[in-house]
Amino acid sequence: MGRDSIAGLVCLAASLGLLVATIGLPGPNLLVPVGPGFYPRIILGVTAVLALALIISDVTNRRRKTDTPAATATAATAAAPNYGLVAATFVIFMLYVAALPYVGFRLSTLVFVAALQSTLKPPRSVKQAVIVAITALVTTVVIYILFENYLAVLLPRGRWTDF
Repeated sequence: MGRDSIAGLVCLAASLGLLVATIGLPGPNLLVPVGPGFYPRIILGVTAVLALALIISDVTNRRRKTDTPAATATAATAAAPNYGLVAATFVIFMLYVAALPYVGFRLSTLVFVAALQSTLKPPRSVKQAVIVAITALVTTVVIYILFENYLAVLLPRGRWTDF
């Protein structure tokens, strides 16, 4: 059993345990057609399915592996862990969380998505930079419309920008 199988089992157990815990949440009523357990059940169900897929993928890949020279060479050229990138991602996320109350959801999310995307895969041309900008803009707009209009969740407005 590999690391992916272990991680998958942990996620599967956690999501199924939490899914069982949502049984006690109240259901929908006349005023609120979607009860408080609806979205957690969806997220936990998807998480359980993805964890199961990870376990199956790991088990399947382990069965296919053989000790051929090509497989050994591929394993030797696997990428080393990039702890600097992990740290940079964490810092960008913390800056995003810190910026939310001051500049608001829309501006901070736009900058966060663009910065994270550029950090994970730096754009090498103007076209790629435009794609990063468009992706950040579309992501921000879709999330804003979904939460503000469909889910009726008030997103943070900035103290400095009132935006």
